[in-house]
Amino acid sequence: MFFRNKGKLKREFDEKLVNLIKETKEDLQQAKVIEELLNDYDLEILAQRKAAESIHFYLFKEARIRRVLIK
Repeated sequence: MFFRNKGKLKREFDEKLVNLIKETKEDLQQAKVIEELLNDYDLEILAQRKAAESIHFYLFKEARIRRVLIK
């Protein structure tokens, strides 16, 4: 009974993963823009960019392991 929904469940979570990747990509790009606009060296901004970068690449790696196509 549960196994019939396995494909549907996988598609649902794959879609959520793709949406998360897109959101984190936007966050990463925004963090890079903010970092470039700063005249001063700010560790907090650098840490925010590094965190956004780590999250994005982790999700991308997970998508690759799960063989999810990102459009």
